[in-house]
Amino acid sequence: MDIRALNFNSIHLKYTGIVGTGGLGSGKFFELNGNDTLGREESRSGHFKDIKDYCKQHIILHYIKVLLGNTFTVVPVGKIGNDETGNGLFIEMSEVGFDLQFVEKVPGVSTLFSFCFYYPDGSGGNFTTDNSASALVDAGCVNQALPAIKKLAKKGIVMAAPEVPLDARYRLLKLGRQHQLFCAGSFTSEEIVHAYKGGVIELMDLIAINMDEAAALSGLALAQTAPALIVSETIIKLLKKNKNLLISITGGKGGSWCWDGSVINHFQAISSMVKSTAGAGDAFFSGLLCGIATELSFFEAQQLATLVAGLSVTSPHTIHKEICRQSLYDLAQSTAFEFSPKIFSLLNM
Repeated sequence: MDIRALNFNSIHLKYTGIVGTGGLGSGKFFELNGNDTLGREESRSGHFKDIKDYCKQHIILHYIKVLLGNTFTVVPVGKIGNDETGNGLFIEMSEVGFDLQFVEKVPGVSTLFSFCFYYPDGSGGNFTTDNSASALVDAGCVNQALPAIKKLAKKGIVMAAPEVPLDARYRLLKLGRQHQLFCAGSFTSEEIVHAYKGGVIELMDLIAINMDEAAALSGLALAQTAPALIVSETIIKLLKKNKNLLISITGGKGGSWCWDGSVINHFQAISSMVKSTAGAGDAFFSGLLCGIATELSFFEAQQLATLVAGLSVTSPHTIHKEICRQSLYDLAQSTAFEFSPKIFSLLNM
């Protein structure tokens, strides 16, 4: 891929680089034969699906690098195993243009890996390694990236994503706050209450979560509560910790809700030929950060994020390698939605 062809050369960037942390890994998808729930001691036939899986940090940073180009620095912080999976990911990230000086290959430890299984009706689950290289990412690893953080300072973003320990993400956000970078992050449903109580929200400028994570934080039952109520209660709760926080909540087919400090804006999801929704939330988060870096308003960034997520689901893979400015522009042109003229200008340069 020629990153130079995708660069926003004539766009003034408010931010010129990002330092991120989160999971770096891969996975495989296996479809079982038969819809009956797999028994505890049962053997079942099936087949692997031709799907490439990636972890959260890689997904988010990939789209940022592709869309913002070679003048925008992308610096992941993480660990992979010195194994076939890790070495393959390292090559892919290098080819896209990541600065990999803070991605460590750990001998004798496996790269983060997820084995996802599906029944023919589309339901399923997954198994994820809990002793992978990503689990070893700690505050010390993040501290090594301090020179990159200092170099970006007010012109930089830090991004903390799941699949590495919370302590490492807390440290990255703390360093980002100390050196006046824009601080963004996301959390899983299992950890968001702990993050809320642990002083992490106060360090952030932007939190990007989905409806399930919002329900976990608000304490409302997802299946029994209107999405708008979950959104409003979650925003109220988050603002008690950080009154200046920008908030994004995605709801799948229901669209997204964003709080810009004054009002809540709802934007519908794009109706696409869906092949997989895996990675769509991370694609949305990535689109938000791209918009913020290019000085779009927060609600305009929400529109760009909607485009990135809407196109991401048309690929079976969790990174859609064909996403670029032109493909996003074409998608925006083909929908009946009213996108800001700035979106078209941005994508058509």
